Amino acid sequence: MKPDKTVHTSRTIMFAELSKVMNHGIENDNYSDSLQQNVISKTTRSGITKTSRYLKSLYDLDVSHPQFLAFKHFWSISGEKDKPLLAIIYAIGSDYLLKNSIPVINNTEIGKKVTVESIESYLENLYPQKYSANTKRSMAQNIASSWKQAGFITGKVKNIRTQPEINYLVVTFALLLAYLNGLRGDFILKSDWVRALSLDERTVRSLAIEAGKRDLLQYQFAGNVTSITFKNLLNKLNINGFEN
Repeated sequence: MKPDKTVHTSRTIMFAELSKVMNHGIENDNYSDSLQQNVISKTTRSGITKTSRYLKSLYDLDVSHPQFLAFKHFWSISGEKDKPLLAIIYAIGSDYLLKNSIPVINNTEIGKKVTVESIESYLENLYPQKYSANTKRSMAQNIASSWKQAGFITGKVKNIRTQPEINYLVVTFALLLAYLNGLRGDFILKSDWVRALSLDERTVRSLAIEAGKRDLLQYQFAGNVTSITFKNLLNKLNINGFEN
């Protein structure tokens, strides 16, 4: 996790802009060039600069980073409906306000309203009197928008809690990010990346088994001991130094 970094005082996960950068840059790994060529379609130099900075803060956009290499790989093999989920999972590890909002989403029943006020209240409990009322409202609206972009909230006005369809590719990416950040065993299953998917443990384990059949990971569960490793995938992606 990157400490004390957030874009949600000003922006969301910016999935539309991220998609343009990824789809333009993925062929030659030229993500900085994509930004410089203004594939994000901003009308001013200031807009290009700010959006580029926020995107890099959330997603790195640097193939020298193992997490981004993994993101690029899953982006390339996932369907369009999965990509917003990949984006919010990645952003969870880069943005502490987004990470801290996970319980608001997980604790809201499907079909119930996710109010901006509930997010504001949760932020205030975590950071009492840290933010002004206007800033707190803006952050809560941005956070709600980020979850909406990923499919956990729907509706232009009502903000109804929904649960997107999550497949083995998305779960594997969440498990992998936890692994690359040093977690092992059951700690992977309890990680923020996995919690953000709002799935029960049985479903996560079932999807991990499915991923194992496709050689995306190695999963074992015996005697209440969980082992999740990624040797073959990491070798394929040329990511070294994590096999233990």
